[in-house]
Amino acid sequence: MGYFDGDDEAKAHGLYQLIGEDGTPVDAAAVADLDRSLDRGLARRLFEGMVRIRVTDARMMALQRQGRIGFYGEAMGQEAAVVGSAAASEPQDWIVPALREAGVGLYRGMTLDSYIAQIFGNAADPSKGRQLPCHPCDRDHHYVVMSSCVSTQIPHAVGIAMAMKISGDRGKVCFGFMGDGGTSEPDFHVALNFAGVSRAPCVLICQNNQWAISTPGHVQTAAASIASKAAGYGMEGIRADGNDVVAVHHAVKYAADKARRGDGPTFVELLTYRVSAHSSSDDPSRYRDESVTEVWRGARDPIRRLEVYLIARGWLAAGERDAIAQQLEAEVRDAIARQEAIALPALETLIDDVYEQPTQLLREQLAELVAAPRVRAPHQH
Repeated sequence: MGYFDGDDEAKAHGLYQLIGEDGTPVDAAAVADLDRSLDRGLARRLFEGMVRIRVTDARMMALQRQGRIGFYGEAMGQEAAVVGSAAASEPQDWIVPALREAGVGLYRGMTLDSYIAQIFGNAADPSKGRQLPCHPCDRDHHYVVMSSCVSTQIPHAVGIAMAMKISGDRGKVCFGFMGDGGTSEPDFHVALNFAGVSRAPCVLICQNNQWAISTPGHVQTAAASIASKAAGYGMEGIRADGNDVVAVHHAVKYAADKARRGDGPTFVELLTYRVSAHSSSDDPSRYRDESVTEVWRGARDPIRRLEVYLIARGWLAAGERDAIAQQLEAEVRDAIARQEAIALPALETLIDDVYEQPTQLLREQLAELVAAPRVRAPHQH
């Protein structure tokens, strides 16, 4: 009996996995699943998607350390959870992300230029410089801007899914993301309750990276697993190895297909690990055992795991990863050069998008601001 044929408790406490840490299928059933559902094209898209995130994050962190951007939160070590989930979505679906899902947007078609423009907050930024870095949005590809207020996005995801159902949009799914810390916020419980009662077509995905900034998982919850929380809201909870990109893809696609059929929501826990800092403002060595981190950074690295499997299957040449990374690095550097050369948003745009027509008070305030003397920031000298 396969993982998805098990009872709800077994699924919520188990761990769905296809490719082990050594890059080989975990058992004969995994071999059959991989042969049946993974082709060379998808495998390479998953691999390149993960490498793109790794390369982009490394370059953005370097920019932050150089003082060229103000803030960054990378997804190092969590690329499989991000890309595997993205690959299970369809163009008509909607994505409501948390901090580490920008790779979902990039996988679905958001351009590097748009993403990097948002990080710089320049005139090409869709949000006109009004958000912190790492808050991209992409209307064309149904990627909603994330909220820095933890878990407030989960009710939004459920609401979007409820609207899909009310309007009769069968076949569409809303994917809502959160971290393990997000499951301790009131919004989580409100959202899952509404999702369960309304049987909304949503897939709610928790990237359990085992650290909510400095709070470890065992302090976060007394539940045996985060996926087990789904039962209290009348929905199915499943749990997959978040560093096995193919298992992630299978698990999330299973949940998405169920939602498309009109069979209700699923809560998916993806077990991974945050090998980097919470953000560029954090020093994890102050609160965790970094020898544990090194195990996840090395032996459990999701990119290395898939690389070994693809080489063994003849779908990736030895050393090809470096060539792919170099090409992606060049693309990132080119996009950075283009976006860094673009000026900041015009001051006059400050009151756009508040009202259809700016009020007299807003126009007066803007006029005062425009007339005020300009002082360059210290880092611009």
